[in-house]
Amino acid sequence: MNTPICEFLEEYAKKDMLRMHMPGHKGKYTGSIIDDILKYDITEIKNADSLFEADGIILESENNAAKLFGTYQSLFSAEGSTLAIQTMLGLMKSENRRIIAARNAHRAFLNACALLDLDVSWIYPQYNSGILSGRINISDIESELKKSDRKSCVYITSPDYLGNMADIKSISALCRKYDAVLLVDNAHGACLGFLENPCHPIQLGADMCCDSAHKMLPALTGTAYLHIGNPAYVKKARQMMSVFASTSPSYIMLASLDYCNRYISENIRNDIRKAADSVRKLKNELSFKYSFSDGEPFHIAITGINGNDMAEKLRKYDIECEYSDFCCIVLLASPVNSDNDFKRLKNALYEIQPIKSVSDEKIIFPELEQEISLNQALFADFEEISIEDAEGKICAMVNVPCPPAIPIAVCGERITHECIEIYRRYNIKTVNTVR
Repeated sequence: MNTPICEFLEEYAKKDMLRMHMPGHKGKYTGSIIDDILKYDITEIKNADSLFEADGIILESENNAAKLFGTYQSLFSAEGSTLAIQTMLGLMKSENRRIIAARNAHRAFLNACALLDLDVSWIYPQYNSGILSGRINISDIESELKKSDRKSCVYITSPDYLGNMADIKSISALCRKYDAVLLVDNAHGACLGFLENPCHPIQLGADMCCDSAHKMLPALTGTAYLHIGNPAYVKKARQMMSVFASTSPSYIMLASLDYCNRYISENIRNDIRKAADSVRKLKNELSFKYSFSDGEPFHIAITGINGNDMAEKLRKYDIECEYSDFCCIVLLASPVNSDNDFKRLKNALYEIQPIKSVSDEKIIFPELEQEISLNQALFADFEEISIEDAEGKICAMVNVPCPPAIPIAVCGERITHECIEIYRRYNIKTVNTVR
């Protein structure tokens, strides 16, 4: 597959052009560790196209991505899935849709809802490993859809942080029944469409979804896609994206997405098969010792152990994890991991003696009262206080760490004793509350 953005940057870098345009480094060596890529870092010069008015090399590359992912349109983001989430919700705001969302949503979703002054009706999953993962009951979604007094939007995070996947196909059918739009945060699942049994949200009926290319594909951090599976949004999505985005997107990041098209076209099916087989083999061989979470193949999530202790032990083997807490650890693989990578990981996990999680109790997530709107709480005067003093206070701007960036209390909700217990478990010491 051709790579029009990469080809343009390569040709421009070869020329002895006097760069009387941005950026200020002018493609020259500065003595930094990133000098080798500066010659490719340009702005919207002639024939370089423009991301939010694309009609040249960027549009050509996006069209290549759309063919690979099987979408009506795939838009590039140089600002992560956050920008794609903002865009999707902006489109829902323009249609005055009611937002129904699973509670294990990322704070990017919450912040976008607050900025757009959207109210959210929450669906609470049945949590099984802390607050990171839980099963969504489709009957709960239908109950919310039935009582809607206007058209709705259902927002699902799948895969979740442990790799567990919602039944997107069934949820999609339910949304069709009630004329609702289905949005999926597929940030952790950009490779799902290329598995032996493809299960990408667009293939399963989602109207729109975001994919973080950088999480699961060989692409730079911050690169992502907004995929459109409903033709009604093709003309509107790019314009809405421009409302939230920087007017100076990185061409190096766009080139990374452009090259990713070639990787997907030429290499991913072989690589993904081999890597998925290696993960299955690793889990099978270590199943006598560890409890692995089910889900898509590249989240190697071990539950029931002290993940923080395991992370420290793995570092002695020069292995760094994606995430750890008091009851699990997430080791994130991708199609580009080699056989030797999986051998190193397997040997380390075999030798390490894990410590059982200090608590086997399932977290009971409280259904909290929304006292003021997300928007009011986000912009309210606030103070950062100890969680020990937070009971009865109204949560202001959410400041949970990323990863995993899943809020416990959201903006405008009253903090309860149960919330404080969860904060303690996750070693969160302070919370922002409305004055």
